Amino acid sequence: MASSPDQTYLHTSESVSAGHPDKVCDQISDAILDACLTQNPYAHCAIETMATTNRVIVAGELRGASLSSEQLDFLVRKIVKQIGYDQAGFSYRNLEIDNYLHEQSEDIARAVGEATAHDEGAGDQGLMFGYACDETEAFMPAPIYYSHLILRNLNHARLTKYKDFLGPDAKSQVTVEYDGRSPFRTKAVVLSTQHSSDVTSDELFEMVFPIIEDSLPEQWVDQLDEVYINPSGRFVIGGPDGDTGLTGRKIIVDTYGGAAPHGGGAFSGKDPTKVDRSGAYMMRYLAKNIVASGACERCTIQVSYVIGKSDPLSLYINTHNTGKVPSDALHKAVLDHFDLRPKGIRQFLGLNKPIYQRTASYGHFGREPDADGGFSWEELNSVELFQNLL
Repeated sequence: MASSPDQTYLHTSESVSAGHPDKVCDQISDAILDACLTQNPYAHCAIETMATTNRVIVAGELRGASLSSEQLDFLVRKIVKQIGYDQAGFSYRNLEIDNYLHEQSEDIARAVGEATAHDEGAGDQGLMFGYACDETEAFMPAPIYYSHLILRNLNHARLTKYKDFLGPDAKSQVTVEYDGRSPFRTKAVVLSTQHSSDVTSDELFEMVFPIIEDSLPEQWVDQLDEVYINPSGRFVIGGPDGDTGLTGRKIIVDTYGGAAPHGGGAFSGKDPTKVDRSGAYMMRYLAKNIVASGACERCTIQVSYVIGKSDPLSLYINTHNTGKVPSDALHKAVLDHFDLRPKGIRQFLGLNKPIYQRTASYGHFGREPDADGGFSWEELNSVELFQNLL
C-alpha cells in the first residue's frame, strides 16, 4: 500500500468468520495437521479440504503420521460441530466424509530430507512476505485489524446472546480513510451475517450495529459515513450448503488485507517444513520486531527459496521511506542474527507443535502469543537487537 506523507486515500479490507465455507475447510485441514503433529512433531502434511452440501472431501499427503477413516470422521465432525453447523444442508451429524489422504511423494520427501544433521531443503520454490506497521497496537493495518475484530465480537455475541438468531457464516469489510500514512476514520463498514428465517432486517440491525460500534475506536464511530448490514437482504442459507468451500482461498484475509504483497502460497494444512507457511511466519516476526523497535513505521520483507536447498535465494527489506535505520543495516542484522533456513525457522519459532487450527480463522497475524507456543511469530523478543541500530 504505497502512499506519500501528504496523500489522502481510502483502503478496504475484508474478513470472514470461522463459519465461512472456506474457513470451515481451513480449520479442518489444520485440525488434521495438528492431529498428525500430536502423533509425530516431525510429520509432513499437505492437506486440502472441500466442503459442500452435507459433504466434506479431504485429500492430501502425509508422511510420519496416519489417520484411520474412523479418526478422520470423528475429527471432521468435531470441527464442524465446534463451528456451529447443525443445519439441514450441512450438519456434523449426517454429513458424508470422503477420505483421499495418501503417502507423501518420495521425490518431495527427498528434497525436504535433511542433507546433514543441521540442514534440510525447502519443500518447494516460492516467495513469502512479512509486514508490520504502527497503525494499531497489534502492528497490523487498521482495515484488516478492525475487520477481524468485528467478526470476533460478532461470533462472541452469537454464542452468548443470539444463538437462536444468528448463524456461523459471516463476512465483514472495513474501509478506512488515511491522511498521509495515518488512518483517521472509518468511512464504511459492510457486515453480512447468516440469520434465522424469522429475524427481520430491523431486528438484525439492532443486534449487529452495537457490535460494530464497540469494535471501532470511539472517535471513528461518529465519523462513519456508511453502514451496510446484510445488503443483499435475506441470508438464511449459509456455510457450505450455500457456497462450496476450499482450503486456501482466503489468503489475503489470512495476512494483511491487501496492505502488503502476498507470495501466493496458502498456509492451512501445511506442516512447518513448507516455507509457504514457516517463511511467511518468520518474515512477520522480523517485520513486527523491526517496527516495534522504532526503526521504521512500516516494514515489508520478502524472502525466496528453491526446492531442495536450505539457504534463501534472496532477502529484501523495504521500510517505505519511514526508516530511521538504513535498509542495508537491517538486512545485515537479520542475516547475522537469524537462521532463515527452513529448519532454523522451525526451531526458532517452535513450529513443530499442534498449534495450527487456531490460526485458521480471524487471521494468522496480529494475534496474542499463546503460552503453549501458538502465534510465536507475534512475540516481541528481538526488539532490542534492532533498537541497537538506532
